[in-house]
Amino acid sequence: MPSRQTVAAALPGLAAALVIGIVATLVGRLVPVVGGPVPAVVLGALVGAVLRRRRGAGDLGPVQPGVKFASSRVLQAAVVLLGAQLSIGEVVRIGGETLPVMLTTLVVCLVAAWGLGRLIRVSSALRTLIGVGTGICGASAIAAVTPVIGAASAEVAYAVSTIFLCNIAAVFVFPVVGHALGLSQHAFGVFAGTAVNDTSSVVATATIYGRQATDTAVVVKLVRTLMIIPIVVGLAGLEARRTARTDLAPASGPGRAGGVRVLRLVPWFLVGFLVVVLLRTVGVLPSAAAPGFSTVATFLITVALGAIGVSTDFGALRRAGFRPMLLGIALWVLVAGTSLGVQAVLGQL
Repeated sequence: MPSRQTVAAALPGLAAALVIGIVATLVGRLVPVVGGPVPAVVLGALVGAVLRRRRGAGDLGPVQPGVKFASSRVLQAAVVLLGAQLSIGEVVRIGGETLPVMLTTLVVCLVAAWGLGRLIRVSSALRTLIGVGTGICGASAIAAVTPVIGAASAEVAYAVSTIFLCNIAAVFVFPVVGHALGLSQHAFGVFAGTAVNDTSSVVATATIYGRQATDTAVVVKLVRTLMIIPIVVGLAGLEARRTARTDLAPASGPGRAGGVRVLRLVPWFLVGFLVVVLLRTVGVLPSAAAPGFSTVATFLITVALGAIGVSTDFGALRRAGFRPMLLGIALWVLVAGTSLGVQAVLGQL
């Protein structure tokens, strides 16, 4: 249990992140295509810049503890709540047809993020964030991966901004491509669900094409969210091997070592995510409650990204240069092409 002093120290930063999250959510409701996360990062970055100018570079003053808490624990809690949108039955029913497309686009995206990112000299953490954000589900995937790889706030802000620009482009470009190729409502729904990132952008893109496309795209997008699980576990394993190899050594025999290994590799919030999915499946959490949980999760992500924005160092963003943006655009185009290509090979177009 945190001490009373710790809680009191965190209150100013938490209050600042909460206010930023509320304002950003209102902006997102006024402009649904934009959503809440990106305005939160922008507003938070502006607040952080003002604080640093008043107090000196790197000094956020009394908001620092709460900002740190919001950018980690609040973010993790949001990932747990995302599980309420899915049940095991929905995954089995829809995953069979769309799984080949989702897996292929994900593998192609992650491999390209690693290879192309190294080629153009993008940092390891940033290419991971852009890769999972593009390949899985935008800000939600970035939120899940951030605490696992220990990404810096500037890297998170850059990745979210890159994904956002690609999402905006998809809203205008994808329907044109769909009509030019004569895609059916179902085919376009799979296309949008696998090649557009954040849920709000998936809905906006598919809605332009048609109601059936929207229904398909939303479900595909939710199933695609489950790809967070193996990716986070895999990244946790890589981080454990890279930074804490000695901690995984046997303590008192093979059985204990195996248990310790599993406990260390699986983040608590990922376990929480799976528990919530199970509760939804067995009916403890009714399907009617899913939209409410989704709304709360989105708001918590917005609050956390506002805190991350406050922590953002503009100097680090400038030093990152144009290469991360180039990587994000290249991955977006590659994923879109792969989604259409796999559907064509499977005869689903």
